[in-house]
Amino acid sequence: MSDNQVCYTFDAAVEMAIQMENEGFRHYLAAIRQLTNKGARELLRENALDELNHKHQLEKALLDGRMEGGDALDQPIPTMHLDYVFKKQELKPDSGVREALLYAIHLEKGAVDYYGTVANGCAGAPMGNLFKQLLAEESRHLQSLEDLYEQHFMTEN
Repeated sequence: MSDNQVCYTFDAAVEMAIQMENEGFRHYLAAIRQLTNKGARELLRENALDELNHKHQLEKALLDGRMEGGDALDQPIPTMHLDYVFKKQELKPDSGVREALLYAIHLEKGAVDYYGTVANGCAGAPMGNLFKQLLAEESRHLQSLEDLYEQHFMTEN
C-alpha cells in the first residue's frame, strides 16, 4: 500500500516524519559539502538547521505522545510554485546562492508534497491532523524561501 492509502498510529506517523526530516537534512549536508560558494553554503546550512529543529520537535513529540501546535497552524500557505518555473538541478561545486536557493525550494516542495499526500490519505483520522500540521509548517518554509528568491533574484517590471 502506498503512503496515501493508509493511516498510521501516532508513533508510526511521527517516525515517518522524523525519517523525512532526516533525509532532508542529509540532502542539505551533502550539498553543503560540495559547494565552494560561502553564501550558498550558509543558505543551505540555515535550512539544514531547520530540518534538525523539525526532527528534534518530532522526537520530543514522540516522547510526549503528542504534537504541540494549534489549529491556526494547520493551514498550508499558498506559494508562488517556483518549483514549476525552475526545473530541479543538481548543485555543482561552483554553484552560487541562486542555485542553492532553488535547490532548497525543490527540497521543501518535496516535503510539502509528501506531507500533503499523507494528510489527504488520512483525512478525518487522528493522524490526518498531525500530517496537516507538518504540511502547514513545510509550506511556510517553502513560502519563505520563495519570498527570499523573489526579493533577491526577481526584478520588478
